[in-house]
Amino acid sequence: MRSNQGGFTLVELVVVIVILGILAATAFPRFINLTSDARSAAAAGMAGGLRSAVTLVQARYQATGNFTATTVTMADGATVAVSTGATGGFPTAALAGIGNAMRCESGSACNGFGWAIAAGVATFTQVGAPAACNVTYDPATGVVTNNATTANC
Repeated sequence: MRSNQGGFTLVELVVVIVILGILAATAFPRFINLTSDARSAAAAGMAGGLRSAVTLVQARYQATGNFTATTVTMADGATVAVSTGATGGFPTAALAGIGNAMRCESGSACNGFGWAIAAGVATFTQVGAPAACNVTYDPATGVVTNNATTANC
């Protein structure tokens, strides 16, 4: 007596595996690029945070009217080292300056980014990202530059 069993033939299984392979090959490149996009977005967030911190510190400095002060005390009691003069008030490129304004953990770690100071400019690079994927802060001008693009992250 012959048993009537249902199932897939070898040909059907091979066809399904080939179709899944084609779908995976077309979707895989999109998932690879997500890491670069995520790093670029994180750097954009860091740049926005830096710009906000610089603006708040400078506004507080200008509001006091004391253009010889080397520090600014923020509303929460944090002290931020700043440049002096009527056009000053930018946080310095040091832990006591931009580091305190951003609430960085240390002189080398800041909210998931590593940072270092070279030639008076602070450079923030996301941990694990390529060096070209960074945000810079120039305390002489208060300018924050987001160098992170999908291409270099």
